Amino acid sequence: MLARDAHTCEHFGMRRAFTKFVAAGMLACIAGAASAGERESFLAGEAASCATCDLAGADLSGRELKRAKLDNANLKGAILVAASLFRATLTRANLSGAKLAGANLNLVDAKWADLSGADLSSALLYEADLSGANLAGANLQIARLGRARLNQADLQRTILTGADLTGARLAGAKLAGATMRAVKLNGQNLRDMDLRGIDFAAADMVEADLTGVDLRGADLTGVDLFGATLHGADLRGAKFDGARLTNAILSDTKRDGASFDGALMPSGWEKE
Repeated sequence: MLARDAHTCEHFGMRRAFTKFVAAGMLACIAGAASAGERESFLAGEAASCATCDLAGADLSGRELKRAKLDNANLKGAILVAASLFRATLTRANLSGAKLAGANLNLVDAKWADLSGADLSSALLYEADLSGANLAGANLQIARLGRARLNQADLQRTILTGADLTGARLAGAKLAGATMRAVKLNGQNLRDMDLRGIDFAAADMVEADLTGVDLRGADLTGVDLFGATLHGADLRGAKFDGARLTNAILSDTKRDGASFDGALMPSGWEKE
């Protein structure tokens, strides 16, 4: 009797497990169909959001995508030239190699997004949140990044020529190998950052805080450093030829091998 009851219970348990398995499969199919439908609606312009969708290589150039929810979406290699993504959410989205030249990304939330190798030239990124984002090798030439959050972002080998970074937050950002010629960094807080070997030629860094920065081997030819603070900075081997350092603070700096030919220096400054 007990054996029969045990067999009955076991059989019932197996049926219940099978029912659960079938139900889970059906739910997965429904979810997949809904996701595919959402993708098609998005591509057709009928829906503005498509979180987690696979949009790799999609041509969305010029699209109006204000406030779109594209979190975790795959937009690898997508074409978003001149698209409007104002206030869109792109957290953890894959935008590697995407074309976003001239796109409006003002106030976008792209924390931890992958934008490596993306073309963001002339893009608008005012107050964009790019905290922890991967922008390695991206093209941000002439981009507008005023007050953008770039904390802990990977900006290695990024092209930032002519970009406006006024008021941007760069704490913990990686800038190794970045090109920052003619970049706007007026009043920027760059304290204790590793800026070795970076090309800052012709940049605007008026009253920037460069306390304790490592500028070894950096090129600051023609840079405007009026009123900047470089206290305790490592300037060894750096090039300041033709730079404006009027009213700048250069106390306790290391300057072995640094070049200041034709530079406008602070009052009373003497080359060591």
